[in-house]
Amino acid sequence: MEQLKLTQEWDKVLPKSEMVGHGKVTFHNRYGITLAADVYVPKNAEGKLPAIAVSGPFGAVKEQSSGLYAQKMAELGFFTLAFDPSYTGESGGTPRYVASPDINTEDFCAAVDFLSVQENVDPERIGIIGICGWGGMAINAASIDTRIKATAAMTMYDMTRVTANGYFDAEDSEQARFEKRKALNAQRAEDYKNGSYALAGGVVDPLPEDAPQFVADYYAYYKTPRGYHPRSLNSNGGWSVTSSLSFLNMPILQYACEIRSAVLLVHGEKAHSRYFSETAYGKLAGTTRNCSLSPAPAIPTSTIRWISFRLKS
Repeated sequence: MEQLKLTQEWDKVLPKSEMVGHGKVTFHNRYGITLAADVYVPKNAEGKLPAIAVSGPFGAVKEQSSGLYAQKMAELGFFTLAFDPSYTGESGGTPRYVASPDINTEDFCAAVDFLSVQENVDPERIGIIGICGWGGMAINAASIDTRIKATAAMTMYDMTRVTANGYFDAEDSEQARFEKRKALNAQRAEDYKNGSYALAGGVVDPLPEDAPQFVADYYAYYKTPRGYHPRSLNSNGGWSVTSSLSFLNMPILQYACEIRSAVLLVHGEKAHSRYFSETAYGKLAGTTRNCSLSPAPAIPTSTIRWISFRLKS
């Protein structure tokens, strides 16, 4: 397995809690990629603890939001693991800055592998938290991994849907997808000729005056001292352009309606991405009986209990 060189000093955008112990670990997924993670354990904890693996948002690193979630949940008594997905941050895998609906789902399952063999973890009480694009990955992991007893998806994105259909499904047509495929495959040829992978760019900088509010929110986190991190894709050069190819072809929520463990969806009432959670809720609640039917119709607002909160960082 690949040997990783991990930063040992506290280089996170969140303050260190005195209520939990912290350490760096590595583990590997079934593709042989070595992943880097931060472990947070409640101080003076005894016996086998419930455990949670955390990752996301899409294009972030464990020193940002997922570390904040993991540390907070450790303060509440959980053994937690915040990890960098394959090809990003301190985790291994080449080429760099690649995303994959399959491999990134596997990353969550590999985190469960690691947690399940820890002496101070109860393997029957392991959950996962996915943030943003990793919310969709977390639901996908829960649909395949029966060891996951609870899943929380925070402001989830379905990255396969938004890649194939565009925002608000505005590009949901065969012709629009054909144009995307044509452009992405032209980029493949260019990358092969150049011997390197072009990056799509992180969060836009400088921020345009007419930027949508959610883009302004991204900028306010990833491009300012509040959340900037030198290893974060969103803070810097972004994903490789051709990462989008597999997302065009592989819907990740295909069998979400067959999940038999607990799932919590958390989304802001006015969030631009709320429709992803509405569709996921439709699948989980049985609105779509046949998993092959996608996407499910949105659930009327009056029938959904939404949980909205804000974490300080």
